[in-house]
Amino acid sequence: MSPKSLNNSIKLKYFIITVFVILVAVAILGRAFYISMIEGSLWRKYSANQVVVSVPVSAVRGNIYSCDHQLMAASEAHYWLYIDFWAEGIKKDTLYSYLDTLACELNSMFPSKSVSQYKERLEKGWKTRENGGKRQNRRYRLLDHDVNYLQWVKIDTMPYFKKGRNKSGLYRDTVYRRVYPFETLALRTIGRTNTNEDGKKGIYGLECYYDSLLRGEDGIAVRRKINGRTQDVITQKPVNGKDIVSTIDITIQDITERALLDKLKILDAESGTAVVMEAATGEIKAITNMGRVSEGVWDESRRNFALSDMSEPGSTFKVVSMMVALEDGLVHPDDSVNVGNGVTKIAGQHLEDHNAKSGGYGMITAAQCIKYSSNIGVAKLIMNAYKNNPSKYVDGIYKIGLNKDMELEIPGYGVPRIQHPDDKNRYWDATALPWMSFGYRTQIPPIYTLTFFNAIANNGKMVKPIFTREIQEEGKTVEKIKPQVVNKQICSKNTLNIIRQMLDSVVNQPGGTGKFAHSDFVRIAGKTGTAQISHGKAGYKSGGTRHQVSFCGYFPADDPKYSCIVVIRNPRNGGASGGGMCGPVFREIAEEIYAQNKIPNTSVLQIDTLHQFLPEVKSGLVEPSVYVMKKLDVAYKDSTDGKWQFSGCKNEKIVLKDRSIRENLTPNVIGMGAKDAIYAMESAGLRVLLYGKGAVTSQSIAPGTKTPKGQTVTLTLK
Repeated sequence: MSPKSLNNSIKLKYFIITVFVILVAVAILGRAFYISMIEGSLWRKYSANQVVVSVPVSAVRGNIYSCDHQLMAASEAHYWLYIDFWAEGIKKDTLYSYLDTLACELNSMFPSKSVSQYKERLEKGWKTRENGGKRQNRRYRLLDHDVNYLQWVKIDTMPYFKKGRNKSGLYRDTVYRRVYPFETLALRTIGRTNTNEDGKKGIYGLECYYDSLLRGEDGIAVRRKINGRTQDVITQKPVNGKDIVSTIDITIQDITERALLDKLKILDAESGTAVVMEAATGEIKAITNMGRVSEGVWDESRRNFALSDMSEPGSTFKVVSMMVALEDGLVHPDDSVNVGNGVTKIAGQHLEDHNAKSGGYGMITAAQCIKYSSNIGVAKLIMNAYKNNPSKYVDGIYKIGLNKDMELEIPGYGVPRIQHPDDKNRYWDATALPWMSFGYRTQIPPIYTLTFFNAIANNGKMVKPIFTREIQEEGKTVEKIKPQVVNKQICSKNTLNIIRQMLDSVVNQPGGTGKFAHSDFVRIAGKTGTAQISHGKAGYKSGGTRHQVSFCGYFPADDPKYSCIVVIRNPRNGGASGGGMCGPVFREIAEEIYAQNKIPNTSVLQIDTLHQFLPEVKSGLVEPSVYVMKKLDVAYKDSTDGKWQFSGCKNEKIVLKDRSIRENLTPNVIGMGAKDAIYAMESAGLRVLLYGKGAVTSQSIAPGTKTPKGQTVTLTLK
């Protein structure tokens, strides 16, 4: 081929290639124009459907436990059930062949709807798809309510549904519900979460204080379409909440709540509070706050009176006044004071002692002012000591630490309001000093009064009340809450010993106002309190003065392990008396704690070693115990009102005291013989395994636990 021909051939090829490229480019541009302008809206809609949507993945809220690791608050998985009627494997004929069976099964589980209603519901779901319904039927709700895990398992194994999601369309969405196994026990302290929205936010109590720890951190998932089905793919795992181990002892809490509630019913009182604190650590072992919600009904739904009730403490505050005066050396326990016939005027104001109608106490000592709870006696002693320098008296109270904000773990707590003479915002008049001396003109929540008495029990060391023992993560302790000292020494050892003797005399010596708190089993020391409070708007039978009565102290008096306060407000029945109304509640709490072997280095049975002719009587049923002692002519005293007893010895007699066993909770059988222990457990619906012989020394399920019927409990006897 000539050079000219070759050149023409090359030019032709280039031309053809150029034309081809241009045609391809024109085709691409044309197609792009068609897609963007003609099909644009369709593709934009499709694109919108493919946008990756981020959705939160909820963390599981942490648990709250009692000090012995019994569950008090937990998040329980519940499920919303749906049927995906667009699932590829669903066949109409197969579905309809199972409709009657499914409707009957669902009605059997949830009889709120009839068989025909369930059948109609399933048919309606399918017909929506059949009639050209939208793909929203992928989330067609099977039930109007959620179900728990056991219910889900049963539904998932029903005929047709057990074929799996692709063939039946059944699937679930998980939600968490906050549950409280012990129901209202210590409700105001353990707390609750909100019931609206997601139910994840604590609104009071420990649930609120530790909300950020309990809540954890939510994860993130992206919603994608996989094989035609929308699925959530987790890209950031959630971090579940930490667990809180509280200081609450379920057994002591149950004892405390029951003792207080029984007395509120008898007195028909407006409300009541009882708190038990461990002396050495400040751990709150029990706290109950009962308020009347309707006639004859009390519960913990109102508020945490123990921490938030700002009221005048009454005569329990006399101990504070006496401690300040003794510590300043301005009063001696043997100093005499004349209270006359129980009626006098101080700073121009009328003042009475509780026994004014019977003639008063006459000449008594400073120590007897506490024993007899004399308003006049304490007022005169404090007036004589501080009338020229009332600031010194209030400074002494501040030195003890009663006015400090202890930053408690329960939101909404109050801080004492104790007026100082130098406070320019509050007028200090002539009655302020004497009336403050016996518990008026101050406002102190019960928990602070208890903290003061606990310091007396704790050899003068004031520790902060604590409600949490430790914080855990996945079963491991990440933070241990240690006792926190508010005041290393509230007074000198000498003053402390004098105060202790005074408090012991209140309960254990003739004439003491706390005689109704006296126990034959555990020595109690403490102080009574009675205060008038404002009328408010509530109506009462008497239409007269309303009162707040209290008893605060500790036990065992010679080696205190626990302190306790009992406060009752506005009793309708009986004359207001801290000793007569609160003292018996305190005694019952102390004796029950003693009977449950909750006091170290003590035994439930007190055998008189000097008189061995008295037999050892095991705890158990009252009737057979009394029958045997009568037959054997054994001297005894039966102080029981119920069916069960625990026993001890005093003054050469067997003494039987009430042992309460609460319905629907695991009974405490410590100290019982095998026969009575088996009877008590089987009456509660539990199975029993026995090891050893003698009396029960331990049980595998803690007393007071809410346990499903049929569970096995192991009892060890020695």
